[in-house]
Amino acid sequence: MTESGGQEQSRWITTVIMSTALQNHEISTILQRQQHRVRYSESVEMGSVIFSVSGVAFILSDTQELLMTGEEQFSKRIQKFINIHRNSFLVLSAALHGPEEWNVMFRIQRRFLGSNLRVIPVHNTAETVKLMLTIAKVTSKPQADDTRYKIAMAKSQIIENSPVWKMLQDYQLHCN
Repeated sequence: MTESGGQEQSRWITTVIMSTALQNHEISTILQRQQHRVRYSESVEMGSVIFSVSGVAFILSDTQELLMTGEEQFSKRIQKFINIHRNSFLVLSAALHGPEEWNVMFRIQRRFLGSNLRVIPVHNTAETVKLMLTIAKVTSKPQADDTRYKIAMAKSQIIENSPVWKMLQDYQLHCN
């Protein structure tokens, strides 16, 4: 694979800890096909996927399943999950996000407002895996440092070349 600059891009491979409930799930199969090291644990919350190197944890849920089991029971699971994992994400899956699904998502967000939980809607398994790997990769140590550096450089370029910034500097010079 090559990036737009012509440089070789190394393949990012990591260890993933998953609940044993996901052992035969399509997500597990996709991660293994991409040669990530998948480990299963009964001690993690059911439906969770943890990227320990990156420090992020995801709990997967199907919106229709959530509607059938009830939000109160699910909220207790989520509370336990976010108490354990500092950087946590709830991945809500639905083939179509209609009014009912958005309403569920809104209620969950409102219930956990101010916590370390981020709620992300997805449509399918491939999208779920891509999302989790992207977040895990950009939050892993070398990649996160590189991303922070690139953002700082972009910010300084924007400020340096901003007409508004130049106008404010000129205004400050005239006031002094």
